[in-house]
Amino acid sequence: MHELSIAMSLVDAACEKAAELGGVRVDVLNVRLGALSGVVREALEFSFELAAEGTAIAGARLAIEEVPVTVHCPRCARDLQLPSIQHFRCPACQAPTPDVVGGRELELASLEVTEPCSLAS
Repeated sequence: MHELSIAMSLVDAACEKAAELGGVRVDVLNVRLGALSGVVREALEFSFELAAEGTAIAGARLAIEEVPVTVHCPRCARDLQLPSIQHFRCPACQAPTPDVVGGRELELASLEVTEPCSLAS
């Protein structure tokens, strides 16, 4: 289950950034996950909860944006989303489309944070 190591890397990156920003609280990790990334969304979500326990980002939520497979069709000369990863042909003209331009993503896109409360004197 490589999703646990991915989740641990996400937690490490978020904790590091939170410390760099001055101890902010991380509320949400926004992750882009491509259909061809080889990562199972549900396993990543489960692993993230385990990996975040006892860390500076415990309680943060993992928000996953699923990225569809996009290919470049040489015949149509444009990028198009595939309706299925089982059929690597242009959805417009049915030409073979081996040039994948999107859908392999696995990236921490952004963090949503809350500034620490300062005590008024």
